[in-house]
Amino acid sequence: MPLKLAAALLSASLLPAAVPDTVTTAKGPVKGVATAGITAFKGIPFAAPPVGPLRWQPPQPAPAWQNVRDASAFGPRCMQARIYDDMIFRDKGPSEDCLYLNVWTPAESAAARLPVMVWIYGGGFAAGAASEPRQDGTNLAKKGVVVVSMNYRLGIFGFFAHSELAKESGHNSAGNYGLLDQLAALQWVHDNIAAFGGDPASVTIFGESAGSFSVSALMASPLAKGLIHRAIGESGAFFGSTLSQKTLAQSEEADEKFAASIGAPSLAALRAKPAADLLAAAAKKGEIRFAPNIDGYFLPQSVRDIFAAGQQSHIPLLAGWNHDEGGYRSIFGKKAPTVANFAAIARQRFGSQAAEFLTLYPAKTNAEAKRSAQDLSGDQFIAFGTWKWIEMQAATGGSSVYRYEFDDAMPAKKGPSPGAYHSAEIEFVFGALASKDLPWRAEDHALSDQISTYWSNFAKKGDPNGQGVPEWPAYAPGTHYQVMHLNFTTKPEPDANRNRYIFLDHQK
Repeated sequence: MPLKLAAALLSASLLPAAVPDTVTTAKGPVKGVATAGITAFKGIPFAAPPVGPLRWQPPQPAPAWQNVRDASAFGPRCMQARIYDDMIFRDKGPSEDCLYLNVWTPAESAAARLPVMVWIYGGGFAAGAASEPRQDGTNLAKKGVVVVSMNYRLGIFGFFAHSELAKESGHNSAGNYGLLDQLAALQWVHDNIAAFGGDPASVTIFGESAGSFSVSALMASPLAKGLIHRAIGESGAFFGSTLSQKTLAQSEEADEKFAASIGAPSLAALRAKPAADLLAAAAKKGEIRFAPNIDGYFLPQSVRDIFAAGQQSHIPLLAGWNHDEGGYRSIFGKKAPTVANFAAIARQRFGSQAAEFLTLYPAKTNAEAKRSAQDLSGDQFIAFGTWKWIEMQAATGGSSVYRYEFDDAMPAKKGPSPGAYHSAEIEFVFGALASKDLPWRAEDHALSDQISTYWSNFAKKGDPNGQGVPEWPAYAPGTHYQVMHLNFTTKPEPDANRNRYIFLDHQK
């Protein structure tokens, strides 16, 4: 045998085995693409297209198919305007027909029973899709987990409430269709993931921003119990003022006013409108107005009230946020970031508590005032709500809780680093630094490997610790509320900002 041929055959034999590229789901067979030990299946329908009379209906069962379905390309993303410049998609464009999911599996056979990680993207419940390169599951799956991501309805299509919808629902609820899509994807995982080598009894949900808010909502929802076994939240939860939940009555009142303003006061008229027209009308408002509410079905109470009553899923939680979640301009506005202006803002906002506030957010120099304003912005936007989620789960969850802070000051092509900004950790979690054209350092790649190891360890056993990574203590009073600082010198430290969050928690 020629030497080159023998070497080629030996090399091929050393490649990791993978699950067959054709798998039969409950609805029919799908054919994916196997590459270097990971088999990817994309664009699998997990529900019927929510179009026509199914617009603003809970997701219905997907139709079955007989022939092998090509699962080599992402399904369309859900209807959305162009909101975030950093979102890059690999699908063919937006459509109401968008309820598709993707699976990346390293399993050698269907009997592998590997832990499953189900990703929920962010985007303010108004944008996002599972086709983003920074959320590709290939490299994370190489850590020995099956990775799943799904699309869910957004904006007016995912969170519109109307009294007529409540009447036809059968349980007097409306809105939250995007969250019900996530639930349907989890049910699909429960029913089908074993065929891909995954374990339906070991499912970790994880998400960023609105995806992290979704994780907190799924933990609170009685409908998700038994479908989720661990949870990871990256920057966000329904425990603060950001995306605060309206009651069903409040949502119906606001949304019916909107419907009347576009000449469609009835549900029939609204369903008759082209999707593009609805999207354009909703986008004119210039704000995120369609978001999850307390619908009485998916969420019988607010997420916070459900946790306060100890009625959430009692599962291990790993959660945290990034060092630079906010921007000082959201506090100063057009004013100069000076000591005097920050003190005036403190007096205006906190009155008699201004002095206490300034001990927690000090401003002895203009530079310190600017940084404290950035910290306050980030706390109000993301950190406080996520902290309160962690606190309440630690107090009532009955399971282990781990907290992190992502501190890597991201590299820039030119100019100063933008810091550890909101969403900066996504590429690190997925081992997808190559998806972003930045001058990555060797330390960034090492940190990405470390973070994806922590996340996959947690998915395997509810504990991020394992061989080759620094020890991560649980978050608890007895350990002085340890926070794992994820950076080039990853290490745990007691929470240095706890009094800030306690102060904010006492504000009305």
